[in-house]
Amino acid sequence: MRRRKGRPLNGWLIVDKPAGMTSTDVVNRVRRGFDAQKAGHGGTLDPLATGVLPVAFGAATKTVPYIMDGTKLYHFTLKIGEARDTDDADGEVIETSDVRPTDAQFNAALEAFRGEIMQIPPIFSAIKVAGERAYDMAREGRAPVLEARPARVDRFELIERVDAETAIFEVQSGKGVYMRSLARDLARACGTVGHVATLRRLRVGPFHEQDAISLDNCLAGDDNAPASPTLLRPVSTALADIPALAVTDDEAAALSHGQAISLVTLLGRIPEAADPAGGLVRVTAGTRVTGLARLEDGLLKPERLF
Repeated sequence: MRRRKGRPLNGWLIVDKPAGMTSTDVVNRVRRGFDAQKAGHGGTLDPLATGVLPVAFGAATKTVPYIMDGTKLYHFTLKIGEARDTDDADGEVIETSDVRPTDAQFNAALEAFRGEIMQIPPIFSAIKVAGERAYDMAREGRAPVLEARPARVDRFELIERVDAETAIFEVQSGKGVYMRSLARDLARACGTVGHVATLRRLRVGPFHEQDAISLDNCLAGDDNAPASPTLLRPVSTALADIPALAVTDDEAAALSHGQAISLVTLLGRIPEAADPAGGLVRVTAGTRVTGLARLEDGLLKPERLF
C-alpha cells in the first residue's frame, strides 16, 4: 500500500476565505502549506463570498458532516434592479427593473422566507442533474431545470438600507440554504429583480468570525518550512454544539466495541438538550471525547468513534 504524502495532522483550521477563490482552492493551498496528508472543508462558499471556511485535517474530516449540519450565519448585500444568470455579481445581466421596494415592503415579504421553506437552487450550483453538475450545464448554455427543495431559515432580517438600490440582510439558516436564491426570490416577491453583490459567512456551527484567520496569516512563515500546526484547533471543537454525555471507562469501552447501552443505566446523566427519540450526543470519558452516539429505542447506540 502506497504511503500518503505529507504529515498526519489532525484538527481544524478556521480560515477567513478571501473573495475570488473557490473553497477547494483554499483547501488545496492550506494542505500544501501545512504539508498535510488529508484535508477537506466544512461547507462550500461561492468564489464571490468571504468569511468562515472551516478546513478539516486528518481525523477532523470524520466530523465534517456534523459541521455542515450546524447553524450558519450570513450577511449579504442585495443589489436591486438587476437579475444576473448566476444570481450574484459574477454573472451576466439578464433582466432589469425600475421598481425599488421600500423597507416596509421588504420587511413584509421576509416573513414568507422564514421557517421551513421550499427553495429552487441557482442554476450555477454544484447540484447534479442526471449525473452532470448544474453549473457545467449552465456554462454550456443548457440551463438545467432544478426542482424546489426543503430549506430551513431560522432568521432573515433587513439590517441596513444603504440606498434605493442596495440593502443588507442577515440570515441564520440550516444546511443547504442558498443565499443567492433567497436574494433572487425576495426581490421577486417585492415586484423587482436583484442579485447578491457581496456575501460573508460569519458562523458555521461552533466556529465564528472571530475564530477565523486570514489565508495569508495561516500560511505566513518560512517559505521552506510547513505552516505551524499550533494554529489547528482540536478535532473535538467541531462537536461543541452537540450535547455532552459523560460515560465511564467501561461504558466507553463497550461503545467502542459497537455495543449499545441501556438509557436506564444512564439516567441522571442524559443532557436535557438531547432528544431521546433519535438525538445525537457527544460521548465523553473524563476529559476525552470518545465519539458520537444516538439516543434511540431506549438505547445509547454508537454512531461515530474517534
